[in-house]
Amino acid sequence: MNMSFVLREENRALLERVRDMIRNAIMPLEVEYQAEINNGDRWQYTDRQAEILEGLKAKAKAAGLWNFWLTDSDKGFGLTTVEYAYFAEEMGKTPLGAEVFNCSAPDTGNMEVFERYGTEEMKEQWLKPLLEGEIRSAYLMTEPDVASSDATNISMSCVRDGDDYVLNGEKWWSSGAGDPRCKVYIVMVKTGGDDLPMHKRQSMIVVPADTPGIEILRPMEVYGHDDAPHGHMHIRFTDVRVPAENILLGEGRGFEIAQGRLGPGRIHHCMRAIGQAEMALEQMCKRALQREAFGKKLAQLGANFDIIAECRMEIEMARLLCLKAAWYMDQGDTRAAAPWISQIKVVAPRVALKVIDEAVQMFGGQGVSQDTPLAIAWTHVRTLRLADGPDAVHRRQVARAELKKHTQEKI
Repeated sequence: MNMSFVLREENRALLERVRDMIRNAIMPLEVEYQAEINNGDRWQYTDRQAEILEGLKAKAKAAGLWNFWLTDSDKGFGLTTVEYAYFAEEMGKTPLGAEVFNCSAPDTGNMEVFERYGTEEMKEQWLKPLLEGEIRSAYLMTEPDVASSDATNISMSCVRDGDDYVLNGEKWWSSGAGDPRCKVYIVMVKTGGDDLPMHKRQSMIVVPADTPGIEILRPMEVYGHDDAPHGHMHIRFTDVRVPAENILLGEGRGFEIAQGRLGPGRIHHCMRAIGQAEMALEQMCKRALQREAFGKKLAQLGANFDIIAECRMEIEMARLLCLKAAWYMDQGDTRAAAPWISQIKVVAPRVALKVIDEAVQMFGGQGVSQDTPLAIAWTHVRTLRLADGPDAVHRRQVARAELKKHTQEKI
């Protein structure tokens, strides 16, 4: 099996342009952008925030550095998933990176849904402004009253009533729904009864964010951090009426759409997590060489040589596993790729968390404060062990694939 993780020559030059913009244009503005969040309404962008973000986006778009996530598409750069992995890793090194290049979750997954399954009207109303970076979107799946790691439990009521569907229920951890630019939701709902096969009971429906009956109850906090102005919202739907044509593909097709959406999204998160690990290791090394205690550089104290070495080796292993999963995705067989995606979905956040935590330790008290980006990075990556399926679910999938090699029985 000829497995290659090589970037084509033209894309090496493209990646270098992205790397340069991240280092020299985006990173210098990170601290100022973050400080603006606490000025005024946390759920609105200040003039300076908007100036920074939209200015960087305009710069990226003008340079043609836009929509890299459109892998194997004539609308983008035609990157393979393997090639995109290198770009996503670079974007993961700064909190602003993904959005500046219009490669943010959950928008990329939602855009894929609109592109693959949406009507022409949906593509014009929602996909077009999303591709231009003019609006944001949210994906609503998880519910507070059921174990949503088993998506067959999704129970938000969606009942046909004439030319409409009527939605009732609650969703939470709706990432991006707090953003004032969020204009549309893609929502996983239950349309079928218990008489239908288990994977034919759920559907996906497109819901404009300003539809009457939608109430944002609260932002969910991650270890006390609300992630404003992006936000992970807890939302209630009360008799929300949506035109029947907003259902995607028809009733009972929710799982089919979800699998098409979640595979790429899961691996994109992992790629960015590796970038976060790289930045944490870089900060750790600089700290170890600059700070002194007991008459020596921190690098020369305790087990810090070993810690730095272990972090480097684990990042390299995680990257190779991520590239292998990406390669399997590029072969077009989602079933064959699934165990590899599950493996990296467990490994990448775990490795990134370890590296970030070691960097925090190297910085001491400063590492858990607002004076470095490490504490916020840790909370985001810790959430990734739950997002798009918790570790236990992915380990179960990996184990089932392994056991099937040795038995004809149903596992």
